[in-house]
Amino acid sequence: MAVLGLFHLGNSAMLPPYGLAIVAAHPGEPGAFTAQTIVIAQLVMVVAAMLASRLIRWRGYWWVILLTFLALPTRGLIAASVIHAWGVWPVQALDGIGAGLQSVAVPALVVRLLEGSGRVNVGQGIVMTVQGAGAALSPALGGILAHRFGYPAAFIALGAVSTGSLVLWRGFGASLRHACAADGNAARGLVDAPSAAS
Repeated sequence: MAVLGLFHLGNSAMLPPYGLAIVAAHPGEPGAFTAQTIVIAQLVMVVAAMLASRLIRWRGYWWVILLTFLALPTRGLIAASVIHAWGVWPVQALDGIGAGLQSVAVPALVVRLLEGSGRVNVGQGIVMTVQGAGAALSPALGGILAHRFGYPAAFIALGAVSTGSLVLWRGFGASLRHACAADGNAARGLVDAPSAAS
């Protein structure tokens, strides 16, 4: 759960400072730009969520979740390097990839790990609480970093927070590899299971 908390701590505050940085550097229509950022992320997220079950069946949960953790440091580096209107495309596309894959893989993995225990809903609630706590603290962290060190440094720092997720997932997540392994029929059923189990 700590890996998800760290991911959301770094991820959730990335967009607002990025939008502010671009509007400050390139005056334009902030409303239209904000709408563009949301549309890009949502479209990519829908596609990523649709592909998630296939990726899980092919590579397993462990690799799919690892991919989401890799997306955030890359997103932070791009945001720090490209403070320009076109930079919203890769920055928000990576956000959509991470959010879309996690929205399927994380709940399905919780079901897989807790199946038969009678605690699936409790597990989902705990995971969502940890994710929400990370997301709630993220804007404060991003705002403090941007105010003290500037936008580029804030983006790099927010992306670097998720390297903690990578380290923890690579180290302690290895014990979950058996449960996370690709299993055609099992993964297919469990990817659809969260809606029935919730």
